[in-house]
Amino acid sequence: MLKIRIVCVGELNESFFREAQLEYIKRLSRYCDLEICQLKDEKTPANASEAQERQIKQLEGGRILEKLRADEFVTALDLSGSRMSSEQLAAGLGESLARGRRLCYVIGGSLGLSPEVLRRADARLCLSDMTFTHNMARIILLEQLYRGFKINAGEPYHK
Repeated sequence: MLKIRIVCVGELNESFFREAQLEYIKRLSRYCDLEICQLKDEKTPANASEAQERQIKQLEGGRILEKLRADEFVTALDLSGSRMSSEQLAAGLGESLARGRRLCYVIGGSLGLSPEVLRRADARLCLSDMTFTHNMARIILLEQLYRGFKINAGEPYHK
């Protein structure tokens, strides 16, 4: 069974996000061994300077880097990342399963990911040209992973 970890900064504050996450974890349990590693986020002052924002991203990035494993193929969710269809994501999941590769997706906090985390990543993925909260990004990623497994299984969900 494919092992997938999602390393993410920040808590799901709203109950509807927590419920959606639980639902997708349940659905995905049939297809993969999923772990969500939720890390503490740093509070960003309302009028944070660039230096403060860099420091916050570095602190969060340090926490992320501590959780990444050497044997994982790490994909950072990043606005400058590759764009792909659900079918392309499904193909990548299939290849990873065939190779026995462990996958890790990284979702940063509200300011994004530090340069150090982006350098460590093996790939970068952009979910959309639109901007989402990191809570929404987590749910969208879970949904797309589920959709990818359904596509690979030839099941009708993806239509």
